[in-house]
Amino acid sequence: MIPGLLIAAPASGSGKTSLTLGLMAALRRRGVTVAPFKVGPDYIDPGHHAAICGRPSNTLDSWFCNKEQVCATFASGCIGADIAVIEGVMGLFDGVSGDDEEGSSAQLAKWLGLPVLLVVDARSQARSFAALVKGFCAFDPQLNVAGVIANRVGSERHAQLLREAIASTPGLPPLLGCLPRQEDIALPERHLGLVTAEDLSGDHGEKLADWVEKYLDLNQLKKIATSSVESTPVVSPKIQIKLRIGIARDRAFCFYYPENLRQLERAGAELVEFSPLVDSALPENLDGLYLGGGYPELDAELLTNNVSLREQISAQARGGLPIYAECGGFMYLCNAIDGQPMCGVFPAQAKMLPRRRALGYRQVELVADTLFGPTGTQIRGHEFHYSDVEMPKTVARCYRLSRRGGEPLGVEGYRINNVLGSYVHLHFGSNPRVAEELVRFYLNNKRRT
Repeated sequence: MIPGLLIAAPASGSGKTSLTLGLMAALRRRGVTVAPFKVGPDYIDPGHHAAICGRPSNTLDSWFCNKEQVCATFASGCIGADIAVIEGVMGLFDGVSGDDEEGSSAQLAKWLGLPVLLVVDARSQARSFAALVKGFCAFDPQLNVAGVIANRVGSERHAQLLREAIASTPGLPPLLGCLPRQEDIALPERHLGLVTAEDLSGDHGEKLADWVEKYLDLNQLKKIATSSVESTPVVSPKIQIKLRIGIARDRAFCFYYPENLRQLERAGAELVEFSPLVDSALPENLDGLYLGGGYPELDAELLTNNVSLREQISAQARGGLPIYAECGGFMYLCNAIDGQPMCGVFPAQAKMLPRRRALGYRQVELVADTLFGPTGTQIRGHEFHYSDVEMPKTVARCYRLSRRGGEPLGVEGYRINNVLGSYVHLHFGSNPRVAEELVRFYLNNKRRT
């Protein structure tokens, strides 16, 4: 058990990510080892966490996984750390529905026994700031809102009004700092949200650390971080390596849930990274590939120009090499992305759209046997993309998709030979058997590169 805290806000856009990154960077600057986590299905924020903390940022999602699995992931991610810092999702009480707390930051804070640090956008507020904070503290008496931070404060006079408002309202947690508006440290955005850590300048974390250290009481903040609920990490026995799986990992393909990779390793896979942007050939002696999501459309020209790797992947797919590809990796396996030639495994072109094509949690039911198991297997995931693919009807569909509440969304999950591609990012923790099934499938269909 180590001290920890969860950073939440009344709404998205309040400054959770900037504060989280600044706090992580400031703590690490002081020699503190931070275990980073992110509530919800996001990939981009965890990438920034990992870049600053020097260790993976684990996903904690109470719709993907049950309480026992979430607590085990948290405990495993805390090994070797001095403090845990968890970034919340959306507003503090926002989850997958409007009538319960499932999937919310509040639910995760209670599951893990963590205090909440509430960051509030204080623009155009004075005494009303205290009313807003009081409402969030009173909404769920079981939740421990242990501190407040005001963000986008306009002046020292504004900060003084906020301090007076909090101090004069009984029962409110302490105001730990007033962060001024500082537009030059805002994280730039693109069509899927923030830019990835791979595309951010190396000194951005230092600027955020300076901002936090100057305006927050870090010593008081560390005091409110309390020990979390005791949970037992999953301790993997020494495994016997059964096969080698190639993992596409670079600026274009960087969206992976750490738990997915851990479960593959526990099942006996050695994960071998390669870059579709720069490597002219696949690593040797691979038994299969896992192509994750990312932003391949932004590097489409580089991917197109890497002809030798594209042709090798295409030939390996035709020869029966098992390949699993999701979202950006799936787009890479299509004929083209906006006219730029790709691997040509799937006979379709990915086209970028001006508006978002899909967003939300997905329940996946296998309607055919696949590398994830037999027909009827259930897996949960998340879908978020601006592109679309018109796949010929001759290509097999293996997924029946539905929303969280059961609303049907049709069929997807495209299969050709031993290749499975989909827009859905699956979380293997939602069904721990799927990683073992994937490894078993790869073993039974070995086609070494």
